[in-house]
Amino acid sequence: MDFFKTFILLCIIIPLAFGERLLMIELPENLEPRSDGSIDEVRLRCSSWRVVVEANKLSPWKTVPLDCVDYVKEYMSGQNYENDLEIVSNEAEEFAKSVELKGDGMDAWVFDVDETLLSNLDYYSQHGYGSEIFDHIQFDNWVLEGMAQAIKPSLKLYKEVKKLGFKMFLLTGRAENKRTITINNLTKEGFESWDRLILRGDEDDGKTALVFKSDKRKEIVEEGFRIIGNSGDQWSDLIGSYVSIRSFKLSNPMYFIA
Repeated sequence: MDFFKTFILLCIIIPLAFGERLLMIELPENLEPRSDGSIDEVRLRCSSWRVVVEANKLSPWKTVPLDCVDYVKEYMSGQNYENDLEIVSNEAEEFAKSVELKGDGMDAWVFDVDETLLSNLDYYSQHGYGSEIFDHIQFDNWVLEGMAQAIKPSLKLYKEVKKLGFKMFLLTGRAENKRTITINNLTKEGFESWDRLILRGDEDDGKTALVFKSDKRKEIVEEGFRIIGNSGDQWSDLIGSYVSIRSFKLSNPMYFIA
């Protein structure tokens, strides 16, 4: 049985055996092609790698495997990525419409910012589509340019969720000193009239993304809000404590944030 068939079989059997427990799979840093050098084989295995990443079944990783850079570039630049974003956003919109709001103004929806509302693909296209170690200084300089573009399916969802009457919480790992540029960038791209924009303060230094976002959701809930929906591109946006009734994971195979 070749690698691809074995891999898919394991993806089906192992989760059934372990139930709801989080399963982490170790994959090699570089995915070696078959002896015949088949491009299709590499693409298949890189496609499988991306599925495992999106399912949060891969042990923490720092960069896209070198053999998969072209695949990730093709995926992020093509129609497949757009289609995946639309499917998730449409599902979130249908869920939002199905919710009967309490009418007390305390039903909330949480949105991540980077790669959820705003796309930094122009930045990552200049930095190997995730094949380079993440450089916080370079990325911060990009953020300060305020050039990130709206993710269109997310903009549509945002407007619909707001129209339905949800309280809008924007929860981002960006630092507090990026507040003004973040507001300007969001507003320029059509995201308006949120209820709260939450960024990392000095008290959040050293916290992982998962702990930071869990802590902030706790504060929201302790104020009496009910977190109905949550949209993010990283699992650390969505899991942990004080999670939403339903969470919606947008595709992003370019980087991993714990």
